[in-house]
Amino acid sequence: MNDQSFTYKLRRILSTLKIAISGTEKNFTTGSIQRAVFLLSVPMVLEMAMESLFAVVDVFFVSRISINAIATIGITESVIFLIYAIAIGISMATTAMVARRIGEGKPKEAADASVQGIILAGGISILIGILGLIYAKDILRAMGASEDLISDGFGYTKWMIGGNLTITLLFLLNAIFRGAGDASLAMRALWLANGLNIVLDPLFIFGIGPFPEMGVEGAAIATNIGRGIGVLFQIWILLGKGSVIKIKWENIRLKSEIMFRLFKVSLGGMGQYLIGTASWLFMVRIISIFGAEALAGYTIAVRIIMFSILPSWGMANAGATLVGQNLGAGNPDRAEKSVWICAKTNLYFLGIISVIYFIFASELINLFNSDDRVVKDGMLAIRYICSGYIFFAYGMVIAQAFNGAGDTKTPTIVNFFLYWLLQLPLAYILAVTYKIGPEGAFAAVAVTEVALSIVYVIIFRKGRWKATSI
Repeated sequence: MNDQSFTYKLRRILSTLKIAISGTEKNFTTGSIQRAVFLLSVPMVLEMAMESLFAVVDVFFVSRISINAIATIGITESVIFLIYAIAIGISMATTAMVARRIGEGKPKEAADASVQGIILAGGISILIGILGLIYAKDILRAMGASEDLISDGFGYTKWMIGGNLTITLLFLLNAIFRGAGDASLAMRALWLANGLNIVLDPLFIFGIGPFPEMGVEGAAIATNIGRGIGVLFQIWILLGKGSVIKIKWENIRLKSEIMFRLFKVSLGGMGQYLIGTASWLFMVRIISIFGAEALAGYTIAVRIIMFSILPSWGMANAGATLVGQNLGAGNPDRAEKSVWICAKTNLYFLGIISVIYFIFASELINLFNSDDRVVKDGMLAIRYICSGYIFFAYGMVIAQAFNGAGDTKTPTIVNFFLYWLLQLPLAYILAVTYKIGPEGAFAAVAVTEVALSIVYVIIFRKGRWKATSI
């Protein structure tokens, strides 16, 4: 009897897993909340798992070139994060608006919102790309890079910022899929894009076969090609019949009212992530004071941590979609319950991963670089940051819940106070004023993430987000 019961439960789990990956079920406003969370979170976690795998593989290949190459990625990504902030801000608003319209049973209006998001994101990213192509060396110089590092790595910076349109559209189009409940399509698009990145990376970096040896610049070229093909796949789906959102000629036009509402919500999202990523940029600047080895160790540590954090964001994104669709369907209590389930599950996941990372921090850094200084600083970064992220499991889910409701203002205010008025001053005081070094900056990150989570939980419980209109 017990064996039969186990077999039955296993079959049910496998059957539900198949539905989650295939994306055949798209209604998440009725039925079991646990099932809805599972169906949405599985493809979103797998989507982010591929992004995190690529982040680790990319720095693994680049670490075979030089410490300067790793440092180049660290500096460039601190700037790229500002572009991510804009892309994610617009994507966040688009997800919220699309999810709300789908929950209300208005797919045409959801398609209208999608097109306005594409126009807005595409226009901004093209302007940024032009500036990146022209001022790549100046950007690295402003971030404190040495002339040797600039000479070796400006090609990477030029390609990554100049080609940011592929990154921006990949984020934005996947945000449309998530808002519509098409999480499996978002997963496939990112797997295609980053799968190609992983294959192309060593070919362009090391010059395997007919490919030219381009070093760290080759990593950026591989990224642009892989993500560009991923974007073409997304557009093909949106123009065809494979998505809940179907973009037709009647949708492809500028609609000022929708654009204004989308832009208004996007401003909060952009501000929210610009605050967070700008603080990250200044954190890199503080750590760069202690040399390329410290910066390389920090860069490797961040990539390793991203391997677990990005799947956690998949869980947070699932919560955002459930909030948006259920508020649209007039089910605010169901929306709240979905968030608590996502947050609790995320806590279990990050708790286990953080313990493993804490124990094996040194060994993990050694996989990428064996320099004693790099290993020491990278190990300290992993241990401090993971200590904070155990608590931030709740914070990241609840922050996305606000965003899914269209309340991007609350996380923006919280991020400003916690990142700019707590983390950065604390990092500088500990690392520079008290001469603790990079370890002081890492400790400031951990303290901030704990404080952030506590504040988010307190505000979320008040429930004002349930009345947000979009």
